[in-house]
Amino acid sequence: MGFRGAIFDVDGVLVDSPHERAWREALKELMEGEWSDIRDQTTYSPDRFTPAIYQAVMAGKPRAAGARAALEYFGVPDAEARSEAYGERKQVLVIKLIEAGQFHAFSDALRFVLAVKSAGIPLAVASSSKNAGLFLSRIQLDLFCAERGLPYDFVKEGLTLQKLFDADISGRDFPQGKPNPMIFLTAAEELGLPPESCFVVEDASSGVQAAKAGKMAALGVARMHDQKLLQEAGADLVVTSLDDPAINKLSEGRLEKASMA
Repeated sequence: MGFRGAIFDVDGVLVDSPHERAWREALKELMEGEWSDIRDQTTYSPDRFTPAIYQAVMAGKPRAAGARAALEYFGVPDAEARSEAYGERKQVLVIKLIEAGQFHAFSDALRFVLAVKSAGIPLAVASSSKNAGLFLSRIQLDLFCAERGLPYDFVKEGLTLQKLFDADISGRDFPQGKPNPMIFLTAAEELGLPPESCFVVEDASSGVQAAKAGKMAALGVARMHDQKLLQEAGADLVVTSLDDPAINKLSEGRLEKASMA
């Protein structure tokens, strides 16, 4: 049996979002303002909040869990109690950045999503972020295809990336976030498919772990030079671009690079 469903994360997979920037700037504001009295008790400094730390510690997690993980990583006292304020500060910043257009869709991801849809595989989007819909609704697939001469008959005028998906469970509250598989199991259920017939596209190790815990295949996208991290998490295939997977092998239930096909 080939793959009958494809489930996509958003941040780092489909969209180069401002989440990392918002998390970084929110913590800097707090450490230089309200929390300046405890800064010396932590290991935090602005230059230590790197993309690699964000990817390894926070990426893919719901807001509260991501906030707590970052504060614990930097040894912030009372991390649990402070995580709500940190998450709220970050949310205010990220909304401002989104509304200012401070993000873009990855072209390779849009090509891949369109190719998978054209192959007759239903699509679901499953991100922990409550902001996912704001991104997806602003990405115009009709303009993208027109500019590149992509011949997909199902791309009509006004089609956004959000409307392309057959199921969207992004931003829902689950008892446990990734690496728990509940978000992906729910996506498969809403596609009307057994989990083992789906593959998940993720850029975070916690997301890959969630896919594998749900008995799904995992396609890791290493946009941050973190191939090893995704491989160690159990990804069935790791690529640096979504132009790499062989579309014709998906019908055989195989994740392979096109060069291997």
